[in-house]
Amino acid sequence: MIDPNLFLVFMAGALALNITPGPDMTFVLAQSASRGPRAGVAAALGIGTGTFFHMTLAAFGLAALFKVYPLAFDIVRYAGAAYLVWIAVSLIRHPPHLAAAADEQSSVSSAFRQGIVTNILNPKVAIFFIAFLPQFVNRDAGPAWLQILILGICFDIGGTLVNSLVALGSGRLSARLKSNPLIGRIMGMISASVMLGLAVRLAVTERR
Repeated sequence: MIDPNLFLVFMAGALALNITPGPDMTFVLAQSASRGPRAGVAAALGIGTGTFFHMTLAAFGLAALFKVYPLAFDIVRYAGAAYLVWIAVSLIRHPPHLAAAADEQSSVSSAFRQGIVTNILNPKVAIFFIAFLPQFVNRDAGPAWLQILILGICFDIGGTLVNSLVALGSGRLSARLKSNPLIGRIMGMISASVMLGLAVRLAVTERR
């Protein structure tokens, strides 16, 4: 069983990390601002779903390949950057129009899928799980993989809740500013710029 005191320390650190603005929160904000609160929450859920991929890799030691083979890290890093560029180009070519229910539903599904893929293709998330979670694993508390999964799920739930609250708050505010297609196109351009910025940041990130 996980040490309760150690678990409280972990949750305190996890909360601090989750409320600190980063690429995931920025992605959620961009989706919420350009597509509405439902799309923002969908993006948060997609990111949370993608996190399970990294959590599983960390639990069973496969993510350690990034440490052993730097080329693997670079391949995933550039693939993630390319995907973000693709999202940006899509936002520019097809600006969001939130007035139509069908378009909104499509945006929700798209935001969820993009959240999953964006998170999976970010090797920094995998490295984070390797570096952070093992610090709170107690060898006498049972299988390490099980402890990592439990801690990872708690971290993921916290992060998803924070990102969802961010999406709801920013989405409701931005919805008031998007009563016509022109504002929708402007928000699409802003979101595209955010995606391009994230792509550059991911592409130039060095393995540590």
